[in-house]
Amino acid sequence: MFALKNAGYEVQGFDCASAFFARLKEKTPALALLDIMLPDEDGLSVVKKLRSRAETRRLPIIMATAKTTEIDKVKGLDIGADDYITKPFGVMELISRVKALLRRSRGMEEERMIRLGPIFMDDEKRAVYVDDRPCELTYKEYELLKVLLLNAGIVSSRDMILDRVWGIDFEGESRTLDMHIKTLRQKLGGAGSMIRTVRNVGYMLTGENGA
Repeated sequence: MFALKNAGYEVQGFDCASAFFARLKEKTPALALLDIMLPDEDGLSVVKKLRSRAETRRLPIIMATAKTTEIDKVKGLDIGADDYITKPFGVMELISRVKALLRRSRGMEEERMIRLGPIFMDDEKRAVYVDDRPCELTYKEYELLKVLLLNAGIVSSRDMILDRVWGIDFEGESRTLDMHIKTLRQKLGGAGSMIRTVRNVGYMLTGENGA
C-alpha cells in the first residue's frame, strides 16, 4: 500500500472481503488488488461476485497469491481476473502492473499509436503495419491484435479476450478465438510468431519472434 501511495495513487486496504464489499456500496474503485487468501472468503469467490455484478463487471482486478502452483493463476484468470502477481513481488513490478492495467482499462485513449517490434498500430486511423508495410485486417482481427498489443508481455486469458473483442454476452464457441488467432498470425507474416499460446490460459504477445 505504501508503495502505491508513494507512486501517487489513492489506496484503501481491507482486512476481509466483507469490509471490501461494504465499501463498494459507497464507491467503486478504479482497480482492485485481491489476495487469494482472505480470512473470511476465498479471493477467487470474491472475483466471481465482482464479475456477476453490473457495477463491477469490468472492474480491473489483479490477483495476488503466495502459492507457486499454476492452477491458482489459471483459475483466477479463467473466472475473470485481468492479471496476477505472485508473492513475494517487487515494488516496481507491482506498480508497473497496476499502471499497465489502469492504462488498458481506460482504453488507452491517450495512446493512439502502439509499436511492438515490427508491428505498428495507428489506432486513430485504424491501420496496422508490419515492417512498415500495410497489413489488412478484418474488424475483429484488428480488435484482437489491439488487445494483445495493450497487454504485451502479459498473458491475456481467453475469457478476457472474448469479453473485450466480442462483448460480455458473447456465447459463441471459444474455437472462434482460435481461428481468429490463426488468421491473424498468417496475416502478420513472420511477426505472427510473436503471438504465443499459453496452454489452458490464453495468449500473449511478446516483443520477439519465436516458435
